[in-house]
Amino acid sequence: MREVTREHITERLAAAGYIAGSDLAMAVWLMEYLKRPLLLEGEAGVGKTEAAKALAWVHEAELIRLQCYEGLDANAALYEWNYQRQLLAIKTRENAGEIADAIEEHIFSERYLLERPLLAAIRRSSPPVLLIDEVDRADEEFEAFLLELLSDFQVTIPELGTIKATTVPRVVLTSNGTRELSDALRRRCLYHYIEFPDVEQEAKIIGARLPHVDRALAQQIARMVAAIRKEDLRKVPGVAETLDWAATLAGLQVADLQKAPETVHETLMCLLKTHEDRSRVTREVTERLLGKVA
Repeated sequence: MREVTREHITERLAAAGYIAGSDLAMAVWLMEYLKRPLLLEGEAGVGKTEAAKALAWVHEAELIRLQCYEGLDANAALYEWNYQRQLLAIKTRENAGEIADAIEEHIFSERYLLERPLLAAIRRSSPPVLLIDEVDRADEEFEAFLLELLSDFQVTIPELGTIKATTVPRVVLTSNGTRELSDALRRRCLYHYIEFPDVEQEAKIIGARLPHVDRALAQQIARMVAAIRKEDLRKVPGVAETLDWAATLAGLQVADLQKAPETVHETLMCLLKTHEDRSRVTREVTERLLGKVA
């Protein structure tokens, strides 16, 4: 995309099926303007990962995703050596009488380097969108390792030295807030907290992603989901669950939730993902909530 404005970003995200509020559009615009990473926090299911995917679509860019987890280390995120090929090369060169120093220099070269997401992101000729997903799941040591990339868009490989980004990737980090992130990481990023969408916004999301769903039904579904989120649940349904439920109801030819209470209750499995939550939302609770969707 040659020229980026806040309004253009909002329109293009909507074209990608992502309905963004004005504050998120501003965050994305600032990310573009300042060329800084963007840290998105919010409850699981609010659409943080989808925002990065939509951003890649907006820029017609490759999406490179690093899924974080406990125990993730630099090698898995940045690069690894192709040990099998290195061993074969060592044997071949030893048989040819090559000296050890020359062999070592040869096997620790680009030829035997395996790119992982972070290295791939900074070596693309066209800037990709780098999604560092659920960074709060990674250990603090890995978070510290990211700082060089986030501030200078470069990484260091001991055998090869410092590698600077060919083009500056658009970096989106997501966090579900399972642990507090360091001040050092936060200082290197722009920050935005994504709330669950309000009823109007969620109805628009349903319309954008599932255009075959009737508009009035989409409004009812959005109101019902909003009511369910206010119940005392272990797992609050996210936007993806809303879309699954909307697709299910449309597939079952439901046109009005209040006229199909049994179907509504039976299909709540799309929204409620634990036995405890399913037990709490009884038929009586479903009927009570349906009274709020008219």
